[in-house]
Amino acid sequence: MSGTDWPARWLEERLQYRPAELSLFRAALTHRSAAGANNERLEFLGDAVLNLLIAQALYVAYPKAPEGDLSRLRARLVSREPLAEIALGLDLGEVLQLGSGELKSGGFRRESILADAFEALCGAVYLDGGLAAVAPIVERLFGPRLATLPAAETLKDAKTRLQEYLQARGLELPQYEVTAVSGEDHAQEFTVRCTVARPATATLGEGLSRRRAEQEAAERMLETLTARSV
Repeated sequence: MSGTDWPARWLEERLQYRPAELSLFRAALTHRSAAGANNERLEFLGDAVLNLLIAQALYVAYPKAPEGDLSRLRARLVSREPLAEIALGLDLGEVLQLGSGELKSGGFRRESILADAFEALCGAVYLDGGLAAVAPIVERLFGPRLATLPAAETLKDAKTRLQEYLQARGLELPQYEVTAVSGEDHAQEFTVRCTVARPATATLGEGLSRRRAEQEAAERMLETLTARSV
C-alpha cells in the first residue's frame, strides 16, 4: 500500500489514531531493505515504550508477584511471537514498505520484521503524541492477553523446566543435537534430538528455528519422563 495518504488511513482504521506528523509513521513502516528513512531507530524507542507500559500494567495487575515472575509475564506479552501475532491481526504486513528481496522472500509475513515494525509504530506514536497517546493503544491491543495470562510459574520455557526436573533428581543435564535442516534459506525447518542419559531416553522436536525445535524436544522429553513417574 502506498500513495499520498499512506499510512494515514490504515492508522485511523487499525490503531484508531490520527497522526500529527505522518513522516514518523512512514519511517516506522519502512524496513531497512527499502529506500528512504527506515524504522530501526523507532524500533529501539518503541521497544522501551512498550516494555514500560506493559511493566506498569503487570505491576498493577499482580501486586504480590516477585520480579522474576513479572519478567516472565512481560516476556509472554512483548517477545517476538506475540508482537508478530498482534501485527498480523492489524494487517500490518499490508502497509509495510520492503525492498524487492524481502518482498520476494515473504518478508511481510516474517515474525521478526512484523514485531520490529510494531515496536517502531509504538515509538512513532510516542514521539507524535506522548505516552498519553500510546497507552490506550497498548491497553486495547494487549488487554485481552493480559487478562488471560497463565500462572507465572508455568511460563518457564521447556528447556529450563526440563533442566530443573533433572537437577532435582540428581540426573545429568540433557543434550541437544540438530539432526536435520530442510526448506529454503528464508523458511528452514529444524529437527532436534533431545537426549538424557538416565533414564536413557530421546525425543525429537521440530520448528522454524533451532531454538523452537529444542523447546519442542524438551517439552516432549518432560511429558515422557513425567508419564513414566506416574
